[in-house]
Amino acid sequence: MNDNEHLLDDKKHIVSIRLNNSDRIAVRAMAARLFVRESELYRFAVYHLLNRLHKLHEDTCVGSDLLPLFIEFKDELNTHLGLKKHQLFKIFNGKNPDPEKFVSMADIELLLLPQHAVRQRLQQMNEAAGQRRADTNAWLLEYLKEKYRFSVYDPDAELPLLDSLVLENS
Repeated sequence: MNDNEHLLDDKKHIVSIRLNNSDRIAVRAMAARLFVRESELYRFAVYHLLNRLHKLHEDTCVGSDLLPLFIEFKDELNTHLGLKKHQLFKIFNGKNPDPEKFVSMADIELLLLPQHAVRQRLQQMNEAAGQRRADTNAWLLEYLKEKYRFSVYDPDAELPLLDSLVLENS
């Protein structure tokens, strides 16, 4: 990489976002309470998001590798992004050359269904085994862990830091 290319990489960009008034007031109040600029709080939020969703940035993370992430953020991703089952199917299986990591459409649908519907489906699948659990989210997690053989994200584990985003004063 020559010096000109490096200079382009360090360039900051202005990004516009739409917020409702109550969110903007909340950000302003938090920034004031933290004695920082609003822009610093926005950069912090983006930095935090990129770190938490880092698996989506890794091309090697495909198929069932993405399940822990989508289980952890199930409600938030559904509520705020409105992802549809065909979009999730492409996200999970679009770049997936490994048949062992293929995620079935039926399991993808479980990530989009409301709690009571997830519970009904899990009860139907597990009637023969006589399994019933009180916590639907834990039951879903256990079902997917057993089927796809993945480990659960540990929030206390150290996350890889993204060097591309530097939090500094504007």
